[in-house]
Amino acid sequence: MPTITAGDFRNGVTFEMDGKVMTVVEFQHVKPGKGAAFVRTKMKNVVTGAVTETSFNPTAKFEQAFVERKDAEYSYQDGDLYYFMDPETFDMTPLNRDVLGGGFRFIKENTVCKLLSYKGSVFAVEVPNFMDLEVTETEPGLKGDTATNVMKPATLETGAEIKVPLFISTGDKITIDTRTGEYLSRCKE
Repeated sequence: MPTITAGDFRNGVTFEMDGKVMTVVEFQHVKPGKGAAFVRTKMKNVVTGAVTETSFNPTAKFEQAFVERKDAEYSYQDGDLYYFMDPETFDMTPLNRDVLGGGFRFIKENTVCKLLSYKGSVFAVEVPNFMDLEVTETEPGLKGDTATNVMKPATLETGAEIKVPLFISTGDKITIDTRTGEYLSRCKE
């Protein structure tokens, strides 16, 4: 397996450290007037999402880790298992709920996601940043009630609950930011 030195760190580089897969979020090469140079690194554990900051000697060696990102279509849920289909081989990959992440509550069947795996083991699901979903339940807005920044609860077709503006009605299609869970706009039909 190829090795990489801390001096080669760039944003997005993945490497193995103490049996964990890390990705570089930020790095800075520091050359103080006295003493040896070092690389200040902010890195994220790819599996747990924990972010840590450490300084490395530029010559410190690490095994380079290759994270595979593969398209897969979310097919269906059975209990705590969620099944994803490979669009090329039609193989089904069952994943446990804890791998999916918070944005998955906005994903409906037949949506293409990215499965992130390391050494054949899927550790995360990357969902599209934006989803168009139908509002299945919300209180009716009152005519003429156009106060800005006033929100009301709404249930989406995936079962997720979010806050929407007062003018949104049951049956409307809206765009959601899956990273924040926020309403963005009403879809143009």
